[in-house]
Amino acid sequence: MRQQTEPERPGLGPGLFKFLGELKRHNDREWFQANRDRYEAEVKLPVQGFISAFAGPLEGISRHFLADPRGNGGSMFRINRDIRFSPNKEPYKTNVGAQFRHRDCTRDAHSPGFYLHLEPGASFASAGSWHPDPAALQRIRERIAAHPRAWKALGEAGLAVGGEALKRVPAGFDPGHPCAEDLKLKDFYTHTALTDREVCAPDFLERFTAICRGNAPLVAFLAKALDLPW
Repeated sequence: MRQQTEPERPGLGPGLFKFLGELKRHNDREWFQANRDRYEAEVKLPVQGFISAFAGPLEGISRHFLADPRGNGGSMFRINRDIRFSPNKEPYKTNVGAQFRHRDCTRDAHSPGFYLHLEPGASFASAGSWHPDPAALQRIRERIAAHPRAWKALGEAGLAVGGEALKRVPAGFDPGHPCAEDLKLKDFYTHTALTDREVCAPDFLERFTAICRGNAPLVAFLAKALDLPW
């Protein structure tokens, strides 16, 4: 009988933050090409491994969300910046992002989901919806207005939902509504700061999973507003 070995645990090590810190100081194509092997070994492959390892825990939160480790079109954002319309012409991002989207919205970075941001001294985990399009934003606000008790229960459970907001309650909604302040929001997401030490710790997969599980009620509320199965 073949002896089963325990699978190797994914590791996000200090080399990831060291590389990103150096990239911030040398953000040009010549330096990146000279250090591409480091990027592959210390950043891309470890992050893809983490994404792959998160697939099982994520399915335990909701089977409708994906942890896709593919290098292109998967959960991990590209390191290259889109500089076509930006005054900042630095070619590379100095952080790494991974978004875990609904299987029905795999191409929509603004749809409800879970997010991991890795940056030296500024990493965080997040969940929710950032800059939803006007139609989605309207439907989220309508659900908040129609289900104020369910929305308020999120805050009572300890979820601090924030984002950019309007100065006034948007047209079509009651300024005296009990959730009037939240109806002003243009984003709906949480933010949990992470230290470099926490990210590199052996139990980071469990830590990140626990954060996502705690934020799941918000993602479920937003998904239901958009008729996405939870």
